Amino acid sequence: MKDSNKDKLDKTDLGFETLAIRCGHPHTNEQEHSEPIFPTSSFTFASAREAAARFGGDEPGNIYSRFTNPTVRNFEQRLAALEGAERCVATASGMAAIMSSFYALLQSGDHIVCSRSVFGTTVVMLEKFFNKFGVQTTFIDFTDNDEWKKAIRPETRLLFLESPSNPLSQVADLSYLAGLAHDNDALLVVDNCFCTPALQQPLKLGADVIIHSATKYLDGQGRCMGGAVLANEEIGEEVFGFLRSAGPAMSPFNAWVFLKGLETLSLRMQAHSNSALTLARWLKTQDMIEHVYYSGLEDHPQHQLAKSQQSAFGGVVSFRVKGNQAAAWRFIDATRMVSITANLGDAKTTITHPGTTTHGRLTDEEKKVSGITENLIRVSVGLENIDDIKTDMGRGIAAL
Repeated sequence: MKDSNKDKLDKTDLGFETLAIRCGHPHTNEQEHSEPIFPTSSFTFASAREAAARFGGDEPGNIYSRFTNPTVRNFEQRLAALEGAERCVATASGMAAIMSSFYALLQSGDHIVCSRSVFGTTVVMLEKFFNKFGVQTTFIDFTDNDEWKKAIRPETRLLFLESPSNPLSQVADLSYLAGLAHDNDALLVVDNCFCTPALQQPLKLGADVIIHSATKYLDGQGRCMGGAVLANEEIGEEVFGFLRSAGPAMSPFNAWVFLKGLETLSLRMQAHSNSALTLARWLKTQDMIEHVYYSGLEDHPQHQLAKSQQSAFGGVVSFRVKGNQAAAWRFIDATRMVSITANLGDAKTTITHPGTTTHGRLTDEEKKVSGITENLIRVSVGLENIDDIKTDMGRGIAAL
């Protein structure tokens, strides 16, 4: 690497927006302005001694792109700086990030306390796969601090949640849960996908591990898949050890895309949040909308808590229409501009019916206790003109 004053930039005093653009880019001898992509499977060594030293961990350097790649490392360093983490481990998807964390930190006989209000596939993974390896999970109402406390056992190792939650935008008291976890020799793991570090930094509130689906807002344009685990060096090394062996690694090209996404993250999250709040307030005035879920609304039960630990409220708005599943589908099918897809965090507004898509594999009882009703719709508010988004939602309302 070229030794330059740019590479020696002191990043400790830089603002979030500057870190998102400048951090994690050591310049090569080509003196490139934009971060390069290293699409190679392996790296060569100057000698057999150097190869042995790198494989043995006696000296740093690239070995094999499953676990050492400069582009992926650049993304990891930048995201770690934004979250205030010592270590970031990039993975192939958000679910790969959750899987890697659980495999690295759990063993047979351990117990997890998990919010009911998590992505449906997370529930499936815990109940169908980790359960058969002897890891048990208790699902609770994560807005009730007493339920967390009552669910903890001597063998509890992790407390896991999304805050805000998918799709109802519920918010948990992260500082309280961090203290509860640590008092019981457990770790607090927070999925920060909906807020990103631009709006919330769980490690500063006491969390031990942050999970990201980089596929969502970190990219911001729905281009590729990826995930990340952020923690201190000790936990990060455990997760990295699993990734090195099991291989759910992020590709160099995807890492490069995410690096570009991070450069505009702060601006995008503010824009998403502003439009989402406008849409949520407008939906509340519509007679055919039964209820609106958005923590930015003053009547949201965790509004004040969200204000205390988030700088804004994110881009996801969910609502119940008057009627049943057929009514919800009529609403969705009547839209003309927004995209009918289960992904979120895109510049394009997306709409989906959680009960038959993102949470479709849950049982009827699991949906009921999680608030996933048949008339629930989730909208990830994009960056289009807000009046155009409201016009398209109006088409859905007219169909009711």
